[in-house]
Amino acid sequence: MSARVAPRVHPTAVVDAGATLGDGVRIWHFCHVMPGAWIGPDAMLGQGCFVANGVRVGARARVQNQVSLYSGVELEEDVFVGPSAVFTNVRRPRAFVSRKDEFLRTLVKRGATIGANATVLPGVTIGDYALVGAGAVVTRDVAPFALVVGAPARAVGWVSRAGERLEFSAGEARCPRTGERYRWIDGRVEAADD
Repeated sequence: MSARVAPRVHPTAVVDAGATLGDGVRIWHFCHVMPGAWIGPDAMLGQGCFVANGVRVGARARVQNQVSLYSGVELEEDVFVGPSAVFTNVRRPRAFVSRKDEFLRTLVKRGATIGANATVLPGVTIGDYALVGAGAVVTRDVAPFALVVGAPARAVGWVSRAGERLEFSAGEARCPRTGERYRWIDGRVEAADD
């Protein structure tokens, strides 16, 4: 059994009492983690991140500089969030109307990537290993392994777990990096080697 690796929190970061940090977590300059937030083992928060009450960040997730994760956001394991990506949690915000009872759940599934400066509207699910291009505006659910770009984000292809473009022939594709096989079945992509 391996020894516990204590979280590393930069002295300028604020981690409120009641936040949970897993083994090996790294939190960099000027971050704020609220009570009730859960940061999984070996996850990393870059400079200037904010994590609200109730947010879950999965094991080995990487959240780059200047990202705010508001209540309702959940990142599963191995998720990558690029610098200055934006998550929202209310569809029709007004400064003078309290909508805290209307926060929507936004789920980013295992292994997905959200590019720099992308915006993710509330209430969507980004599927396993999907890749959201830099600057995209995600307004609806993203299928597993989908590559989406633009505003609003639209699917333009498929990627492997390693993030490589997949080229399908007769319903099958191979990752050019790993050799893993993928199948096209009823409008969706599945890893064939699972």
